[in-house]
Amino acid sequence: MTGGTSPSPGEASAGIQQLEGYLLAQSRVREAKESAVAFADRMPWLTTAQHEEVVGLYTQDHIDISRRALELVVARAAELRAEYSARYEQLKRRLLCLSLATLLGASCVLLWHAPR
Repeated sequence: MTGGTSPSPGEASAGIQQLEGYLLAQSRVREAKESAVAFADRMPWLTTAQHEEVVGLYTQDHIDISRRALELVVARAAELRAEYSARYEQLKRRLLCLSLATLLGASCVLLWHAPR
């Protein structure tokens, strides 16, 4: 917000979504780090450097797995969106055809029974 102007509703919504994404990512990183520390703590024979290395590697693996899972979910959502959009368009065409056929049929019946 520079120059005293307020953001448009679309900009505000995009900003909120970006903030939510950031907070979610930070939460996943924190969870990964906590899991990594718990894992490394089960190996008391590790030196401090080894402990830190295990924590770092485990954290990165956990984040990579989460990223891949999220990418799969996003890809599947896109597939479903395309599939449902195509289905919706097909249903709209069918409804339009049915409506036109009904209207045409009703018109023919009315014309047939109209007084001559």
